[in-house]
Amino acid sequence: MNTQLAPEQFEQPCLLAPEWLMLAEGPVRDHAVLLDGEHFKDVGPLATLRAAHPEVAVVTLPGKLVMPGFVDSHHHLTQAFGKALVFGEPSEIFRRVWVPMESGLTPDMLYLTAKLASLEALRGGFTTVCDAGTRASEGLDAIAQATTEAGLRCVLGRVCNDKRGNQVLEAAPILAEAERHIAGWQSNPLVTPSLAVPIPEIATDAMLHRISALCAEAGIVFQTHVNEHLVAVERSLEQRGLRPLEQLYQAGALGPQALLAHATLLTPDELMMLRDTDSAVSYNPVASAWKGNAVAQAQLMHSLGIRVALGTDGTRSDGFRLLDYAEAAQRFAFGMAVGDSSCGGGWPWLDQGTRGGAGVLGLNTGEIAPGKAADFLLVDLEVPELLPSWDLSWELVRLANRDQIQGVFIAGRLRLWQGWPLDWDARALMAEVNELAKAVVSGAPIQKIHPYSDAHRRDWQAGRREEGHV
Repeated sequence: MNTQLAPEQFEQPCLLAPEWLMLAEGPVRDHAVLLDGEHFKDVGPLATLRAAHPEVAVVTLPGKLVMPGFVDSHHHLTQAFGKALVFGEPSEIFRRVWVPMESGLTPDMLYLTAKLASLEALRGGFTTVCDAGTRASEGLDAIAQATTEAGLRCVLGRVCNDKRGNQVLEAAPILAEAERHIAGWQSNPLVTPSLAVPIPEIATDAMLHRISALCAEAGIVFQTHVNEHLVAVERSLEQRGLRPLEQLYQAGALGPQALLAHATLLTPDELMMLRDTDSAVSYNPVASAWKGNAVAQAQLMHSLGIRVALGTDGTRSDGFRLLDYAEAAQRFAFGMAVGDSSCGGGWPWLDQGTRGGAGVLGLNTGEIAPGKAADFLLVDLEVPELLPSWDLSWELVRLANRDQIQGVFIAGRLRLWQGWPLDWDARALMAEVNELAKAVVSGAPIQKIHPYSDAHRRDWQAGRREEGHV
């Protein structure tokens, strides 16, 4: 029976006793978790924890699941004003849409777009996002302020390329800013620094090597987009005689610190480069469907032992739909051709969307276990889509949806309740953003190739009339 819950019931310390608890080995019943502070204090059978902590109140949660929060391993927080601009557009939209739009954003605008993106992420069950770096000339502090105020954990990328067209920039100032960025977030528990080169072709080999090495030394991730679009692969072959991933390998920029976004167009040799260097991949299946040339071979990577996480690429912040896309894309692109009706069996995508993503980003979260950061979701299972339940892990991948998320907790604190934040006015933000975003987009030199739906419909109907079909 579904019981009414209220945020006040989750005041710490407390023992959460849901019907299901999602552990690393899968969902279990009759278990509980001790919530006391920013980290999980204890996890185990309910009877054991009751006996060990008799003074702590028990919050019984029938019909509910407590699971790790989703980790978005590849986001663009500063693109929230223009998501729908990319529908129907051919590849490399960054040249026609994102660079023109982002380059003109002021710190105040960056704050608002990042706050809006943070709200979307929380509503979709994400407790961590990894931002790939903005093309705006300044404003990282504003982005961090937005995510921190929202309560969202953020891996914050700083762009560090040293090529601008045919011009090679002086390396020393770029490296100095990179080091300041790494050192600048020590006191913020929700922000972790990262360094990024958006695509390998806009950096010298020396810069790629040094930025990646700085990340390795600091224990943070080096981010870049690689082998995403066919035109980029061909351009790299024409200019360098190497594919983008091969360039990174030759420059010594791969390794456990490297997080490669997309990686959709890989040869067998390039897959071995990833495995042999222990580099990680952000598999972004919605981005492949919306604006890519191909689907990453994520299931094969998983089988080869390559570390894989899931990312939205700023498309749609909905964790459950991301899991569904992750599995479905593998089935459509690879599984059906060879008669693989399982495509991993469901659980790998759930893992990659939670603890796999945390592991790739080097964060102490993504898993419900003692000592891990208390980033988790309270999910309602008493919905017709999940009844009767036979295989909860796979059902979460294929059947669950965002509306079932009752609460989002980050560092032990309830940040979102039934879709809305508790301590700031999300609707006021939305009203402010709505007007500003229209002005930003209308004033940016964006080149949109595909028309909006209404215009496309009119053009299509006009063409049908001319042909005599209407």
